[in-house]
Amino acid sequence: MAKRDLIILPDPLLRTVSKPVKTVDTATRKLMDDMLETMYEAPGIGLAAVQIGVPQRVVVIDVSKEGEERQPLFLVNPEISWSSDEESDYEEGCLSIPEFYDMVTRPKEVTVRYLDRQGEAREMQCGGVLATCVQHEVDHLNGVLFIDYISKLKRDRVVRKFAKAQKLARSGA
Repeated sequence: MAKRDLIILPDPLLRTVSKPVKTVDTATRKLMDDMLETMYEAPGIGLAAVQIGVPQRVVVIDVSKEGEERQPLFLVNPEISWSSDEESDYEEGCLSIPEFYDMVTRPKEVTVRYLDRQGEAREMQCGGVLATCVQHEVDHLNGVLFIDYISKLKRDRVVRKFAKAQKLARSGA
């Protein structure tokens, strides 16, 4: 396993629609292991491959709490097949938009279909923080960021802040 660098807003790759994985092989599992290490180190509860510069439909998630045994989930080519009408609000953040959090309203429950670490087809019912996390990460695979769910005014302010920081970093200031 190796920790990878996270790509940060306003990197245009974050707006890329990720490509489906043809087969879950050794390279895919290595990618998932690297993603997991990167996510734990950050720390975060979910990571899409595109966030480390790999536009493939691969997600890792672990919503276990600190002090609990880790329970990593590996989702290859995840698709949300059902969403509840009931919604919930959750304060979301993103490893690619560090230190910014805002309330997002999403379906309270979802069903997700995916391939697991061995390439086996699976389906999982999700509620609570897991449902929010799955939706957030699937959005990443479709080039959608959680800031797309907040007001245009707030979103523009966040994008400007990160663009300015990137410009300053490049100029060495």
